Amino acid sequence: MKAFITGINGQDGSYLAEYLINKNYEVHGTIRRSSSINTQKIDHLISQHQGKELFLYYSDLLDSSSLTNLISKINPNEVYNLAAQSHVAVSFQNPLFTTETSTVGPLSLLESIRNVNKEIKFYQASSSEMYGGSLREPLDENSKFEPKSPYAAAKVFAFDITKIYRESYDMFTSNGILFNHESPRRGETFVTRKISKAVGRIHIGIQNKLTLGNLEAYRDWGFAGDYVKAMWKMLQYQHAEDWVIATGKTYSVREFTEEAFKLVGLNHEDYIQTSEKYFRPNEVDYLLGNPKKALDNLDWKPETDFKELVKMMVEHDINEAKKDYTLLKENLISPTWEAPVVPN
Repeated sequence: MKAFITGINGQDGSYLAEYLINKNYEVHGTIRRSSSINTQKIDHLISQHQGKELFLYYSDLLDSSSLTNLISKINPNEVYNLAAQSHVAVSFQNPLFTTETSTVGPLSLLESIRNVNKEIKFYQASSSEMYGGSLREPLDENSKFEPKSPYAAAKVFAFDITKIYRESYDMFTSNGILFNHESPRRGETFVTRKISKAVGRIHIGIQNKLTLGNLEAYRDWGFAGDYVKAMWKMLQYQHAEDWVIATGKTYSVREFTEEAFKLVGLNHEDYIQTSEKYFRPNEVDYLLGNPKKALDNLDWKPETDFKELVKMMVEHDINEAKKDYTLLKENLISPTWEAPVVPN
């Protein structure tokens, strides 16, 4: 079996590549060319598997001819579209790029599959942000979309076009509506990782403050490593459908912060401050998923609970902070984080 993953070097792409390689897949993935090396999350896979079970290509979701050529050359059994500008706050600052990557990208992939081989199965990474967060109730596959950001609006288009190709061309195209999923590989500008990184540094003594935005935003947080298994199971199902993947429990940013600081014996209130600059122009206040359909039909369930997730991230970032401490002490790096404390 062969899989093609866009955004293989991101959080989800790295976990999915691991999972598929362990299932004896031949994995092909795209990386967006940039001025810096950005394969950190898959370096362990590159060192063990590149050229055997893993093959990487520079490509861009906006380059449709490149995507078509790759899909024609590889002829994968499955395509997973995980590449996008995925930061909601950034989508307000850069709405055009966000919209292009999340609309033209999946459309280009769908057209490539339609023209090359309609038997190729397609997974589109959708998002709980599409719901808008107005309803304080569990959200499922039939809940209404009310996007509140350029990112969410673009994701709604991608969801709809994936469904249109399924219904119009009899293609196996599935949307995974994933609620927030985190890990030690989460980007450091996302709030959960921002918290776990700060807790590690504060615990080690190289940071003394953390500034956040809306502490009362509620999210249904799961572990990315669990959620990529659901992606694969969607494409093994008897026919293409759309699926909500979530834990069915929601917690506030404040609760995440409190749990993270508690793990190192500190009171979060002694270190946290808020700033309007970290609030979104249009806040999504409450997201809670209802994964009943997936639980009943995909032989899938979340294996990592909220406290285990926070602990995993904090422990990882304590180890990262220890490395930073050593490098700071040797004057090998300069601190790039908020409120740094330089060891003597």
